[in-house]
Formats: sequence, C-alpha cells, structure tokens
Amino acid sequence: MTKIIKIFDTTLRDGEQCPGASLNTEEKLDIARQLARLNVDVIEAGFAIASPGDLDAIQQIARTVKGPYICSLARCKKADIEAAWEAVKDAEKPMIHTFIATSPIHMEKKLRMKPAEVLERAVEMVKLAKSHCAAVEFSCEDASRSDPEFLYKIIEAVIDAGTTTVNIPDTVGYTLPDEYGNLIKSIIKNVPNMDKAAISVHCHNDLGLGVANSLAAVKAGATQVECTINGIGERAGNASLEEIVMAIKTRNDFFGLATNINTKEIYKASRLVSNLTGLLVQPNKAIVGANAFAHEAGIHQHGVMCARETYEIMDPSDIGLKESKLVLGKHSGRSALKKRLEALGYKLSKVNLEKSYHSFIKLADKKKDITDRDLESIVSEEIYTAPEVYKLKSLNITAGTKRKPSTELVLIHKGKTIKTKATGSGPVDATYKAVKKLTKTDPKLVDYVIQAITGGTDAQGEVTVRLTDKGRIFVGHGADTDILVASAKAYLAAINRLVSAAE
Repeated sequence: MTKIIKIFDTTLRDGEQCPGASLNTEEKLDIARQLARLNVDVIEAGFAIASPGDLDAIQQIARTVKGPYICSLARCKKADIEAAWEAVKDAEKPMIHTFIATSPIHMEKKLRMKPAEVLERAVEMVKLAKSHCAAVEFSCEDASRSDPEFLYKIIEAVIDAGTTTVNIPDTVGYTLPDEYGNLIKSIIKNVPNMDKAAISVHCHNDLGLGVANSLAAVKAGATQVECTINGIGERAGNASLEEIVMAIKTRNDFFGLATNINTKEIYKASRLVSNLTGLLVQPNKAIVGANAFAHEAGIHQHGVMCARETYEIMDPSDIGLKESKLVLGKHSGRSALKKRLEALGYKLSKVNLEKSYHSFIKLADKKKDITDRDLESIVSEEIYTAPEVYKLKSLNITAGTKRKPSTELVLIHKGKTIKTKATGSGPVDATYKAVKKLTKTDPKLVDYVIQAITGGTDAQGEVTVRLTDKGRIFVGHGADTDILVASAKAYLAAINRLVSAAE
C-alpha cells in the first residue's frame, strides 16, 4: 500500500502574514472552502489570539468547512491555547498547534528562558491543549538551528505529554536539503517514542530551498508537509503546496509516495488566492505560472505537437488547467456559459451566474476571442469582490500630448447618481482623484500592477491595486479590454473594501 504524505495548508495563517496580504472573514471562508475541495488534510485557519477578527474567522471556518482538520496556532501560553480552543471547538475535526522556540539564539535573545524552562513549558502547554482536543501539534520553532540533543529530549517529552504531530520547522530558511534530511533521520533514530506521533516539516524559502528541503525531509521519513498556495508567506514565503504535491505525483517512481490532494483543484486554488490577496503569480512560477505549460521555441512546439510528453512532464489537465480558445461568443446563451464554467470547476448560484453572464456579453461585444482565462477573470471580478457601495456607471477621459489629462466620472451610490470632474498628471491619476473626491476617502496608493490576461490587441487587461488607510491594506482587482476602465474598477473595488471595513 502506498504511503500517504499529509498536506497541512497554512495559507490562511502563515500565508496571510506575507506583507500586503490581508484577507477579511468572507475571503478567508472562500479560500477555506476551496482548500476543502482541494482535499488538504489540515487547514491552519489562523492565529486566534492575534485579534478578534482572526478568532472570528477561524470560528466561522470551523463551523462551516467540513473534511479537513481545522487548526489554530498558539504559542506555549495558556491564554493562546484557550483562545485557539475557543476558535476551533465547533469544528468537525479540531486541532491545536502550539509552538515554542528551541534554538539557543531564540531561547536566549527572544524568550530569555533556559532550555529546562522551555522543556517544562512545552510539556505543560501540550497537556493543556490535549485536555481540550485529541489532535495536538507541537512545533520546535527554529528547529534547523537547534541543538539536536535538545530536540530529541523535548520531542520525546511532548509526545509523552500527548502531542500527535511533531513539527520540525526551518523557520528562517537556513538549512540545506542534505542537512535537513539528515536532521529528520536523526530525530526518527534518536527519539525512542517517535513512532507514536507523526513527524511534520515546515520550510521557509529564504534561500529558495523551501520545496527542496521539504522533499528531502519526506524522502528521509517525514509524514506531513506544511505549505501554502503559491508559496506565499513571511519574507520570501513558504514551500509551495502545488510544487510539493506535483513533485510527489510526477516522481512517484522516486518517492513511492502519494498525497490525498485532488490535483485538478490546484489551478483554481492558485487563482483564487492570487485574486483575493492581490499577490500576482510570476509567469515562470512552477506548476501554476502563466508560462508553466507554454512553448515558444519552434523545436519545442514541434515536439509537443508530435507528442506532449516530449517537453511536458505533466499534463495541464492534472492541475485543472484548460487552454481552450474561442469557446463562447456573443450569441451564446446562459446554458452554454454555465456548462463551460462548470467544466472549469465553477458551480455558480443563479444570482452569480446572471452577474457573470452580463459581464460576459459585454466582453463578447468588445473582443473576438474569449478564452478560459477571460472567463476566470469575469468570475473572479463578479464573485470575489466586496459589496458594491460605489458602482462605476461611466468614465470619460480626455488626454493627449498637448492637453492636461482630465476625467469625467459618474458613480452609483445608494441608488443615486453622483458625478465629478478631475485633472491629473495622467489619465489614471485623474480618475483616481475623481474617485477619492466622490467617495470622500483619501487612501495612499501603494501598488498599481497591470497584467494582460490573453494575447492580442483586444486582450483584457487585469489591474491590481493596493491601498493603505490608517495602517490597513485594501486590495482591488479589475479587468476590461480598456485598461483605464480596468484601472477604475480595481480602484473602486479597493475603495469598496475600505468603506465596507469602516462601516
């Protein structure tokens, strides 16, 4: 029987700690539901003690998302563990993940505790967590820079205290694959009760080795990998879920292992996380990047046309990616659109289907070829947005080499039409000044990113903006064949999130 490697997804906890990635409760629920469809084994839904908002989001995920374990992070502190239990207690399968640093530098400089005190605290808090729920994970923070002898000692003690999973994190992305694999082997060999708990790994990507280290650990005997969608996370990010899973699947001949992941949901999960966080996936990103299954060189194109396997080691359909073109046109009806969206993995309600259909018809009037990426963009824009407190009615822009750019903007607010004019250093600047004037907001624009969805001069453009206001970050996403309209949509989407949060 093939050994299964468990996938512990921490997109909603460690992933959200990525600078600029801030999610509201509804967005976290959307991602958690997709992670359940992906069939991850554990969803680390957040850090309950961090804020009331985090606690509330974890509770809602625990109450509504079925299938995976729902987990909250907690330091080895009583208040943290009680908050974590409060957050996950209603889950079908609750889990508490508690941690304490074990490296000399962390114990001395951060915790100001002796090793004996750290061990005593770890055992005490694991017992407390165990008194609440059966599934308890313990992490030795900064394990890759810890004294192995101390690791053996504390791991043995927490397993005796009741932990069901021991995590050996490379917290600062310091270790190398051979080194890390040997550490896992040494723990398995030198901890006498290691057979009574799973051994997990959590690798950061500071040296670009997060995935390599995780796979080395799996080869050495680790039974669980902690990772995130698109590899997002603190600093340079975490090991990428899609890369871990597809490496194990594609090189089954080497690993002789499998995961429980429904790989056909990978691409959809990647797009959803990218759209909601505003963190774009680089084109050359393995597995889910725009170029991952693209071929430009003539030799490669010829080879793929003769036999896909000549230059593709994975089938795009394995991750749920389809590159069909001109599937639909302006004469297509709702039934055809619904069928195509379902083939892409989107099962929409009647209301959301109607929203998507109207956007589709508008787009079909503007461009000749409508691809699957166009449809995904429509769904992302129509379904995964904040309530439309302000809605774009019309936008007229005047610009040129010998005139100052100006904008005439008309919005709908609470059923009423409001309009204004503004000038700026460019058409986008003028538009954004007009939006701020009508919405009576004044956020700072941090990022403005344009990305073409498809090729050709009639391609849709995707615009992502990131705004800051009173220390909070708001992301907006918009798409249109007119890049200035897409810019306005993206800015308004972020403003709507800002206003909704304020309300």
